[in-house]
Amino acid sequence: MGLFGKRKKKMKLHDFNGIPLKVGDKVNALRYDLGESILEENDEGYVYKSLATGQTVSFAKMIDAHTKYQKVIKLD
Repeated sequence: MGLFGKRKKKMKLHDFNGIPLKVGDKVNALRYDLGESILEENDEGYVYKSLATGQTVSFAKMIDAHTKYQKVIKLD
């Protein structure tokens, strides 16, 4: 019935400098030659979509093992 089911927590993403990220933010991706990208959310979860090529990469592939932050830098 869902009364005691698990609730999905909204994941909090941060850029390489610890700045919080939200869907729609423009970032400079430091991996996979994405360059300037937009953070989007789709059926699979969060993805970075390259503005130059349209290539998408899952947020999980962008996690820095040492800091646990994303390997992206938020652009203003």
